[in-house]
Amino acid sequence: MKLRLFFLGLVAALALASTAQAGTLDNVRKNGFLRCGVSEGQPGFSNPDQRGNWTGIDVDYCRAVAVAIFNDPNKVRFVPVSFAERFTALQAGQFDILSHNTTWTMDRDVAQGLEFIGVDFYDGQGFMVRKSLGVNSALKLDGATLCTQTGTTSELNAADFFRAHKLKYKILVYQKASEYIAAYDAGRCDAATTDRSGLAGDRLKLKNPADHILLPETISKEPLGPAVRHGDQQWGDLCRWTLFALVNAEELGVNSRNVDAQLNSTSPEIRRLLGKEGAFGQELGLANDWAYRIVKRLGNYGEIYERGVGLNTPLKLPRGLNNLWNKGGIMYAPPIR
Repeated sequence: MKLRLFFLGLVAALALASTAQAGTLDNVRKNGFLRCGVSEGQPGFSNPDQRGNWTGIDVDYCRAVAVAIFNDPNKVRFVPVSFAERFTALQAGQFDILSHNTTWTMDRDVAQGLEFIGVDFYDGQGFMVRKSLGVNSALKLDGATLCTQTGTTSELNAADFFRAHKLKYKILVYQKASEYIAAYDAGRCDAATTDRSGLAGDRLKLKNPADHILLPETISKEPLGPAVRHGDQQWGDLCRWTLFALVNAEELGVNSRNVDAQLNSTSPEIRRLLGKEGAFGQELGLANDWAYRIVKRLGNYGEIYERGVGLNTPLKLPRGLNNLWNKGGIMYAPPIR
């Protein structure tokens, strides 16, 4: 107990210390790199290859913030952290941004000292089972044993779903993603449950991916997005508008291939996005062409999506809700003006 109290006290002290420090942007510039808290390996979102190079939507978002500040996508150090430890680690100042398949919920936003800066992927929780189980609906999982990760919304959502449908179940929770999917693959549970995008990535890790299916039900809303610590408005604004710039660029038809030509556009919206009119970059403490730099080096939101989880990737996830609002989805960013 004494050790636990000491640890909690240390975390609180570190949180207070980080709050009292200079602004996060100043610290990032002083360090010369951005520290980005990511998953311990989630294909399509934040996953290291055999050479240790990180790829995915969450990774590219952090690279975009690094480009906005340093004009260099490599000025990022990725800090793998478990689902259970991610919020404590952010509060303790172990990284500057949490970009980690994290669902924006009221409790996390209000009570846990986080500031969500937007949604970069709209998801929902699902179930994966072996085809040999002969189950084609989550409503037929009465009496099933589930595997999931601790520190996520998945455990609570599963409880709500089974209670609402008067179904019995048992749940096994694991600290790490690798542990939970290994337990499922070893047959310790009948179904794995987490966000559907996560299941699509986790299926790739199984011994025989083709032997497993995702059931059709989506049992929750899971708006995923990056988060920062409460209390640093400048840093929150910079991170928020980096995401918005990516989405606005796609909506305006500005991409990595045509962004140089778009510098000559007569569209006021494009000119404001690319820093040809106004002083929007300067208002964020950045160079005025911050968004131009991001699109030039990393592309717009659509390019990042297709590179991470799109139809030409192993995950093959259609845009769906993550398409732009004017193309059948709900992805939307406030205007730069």
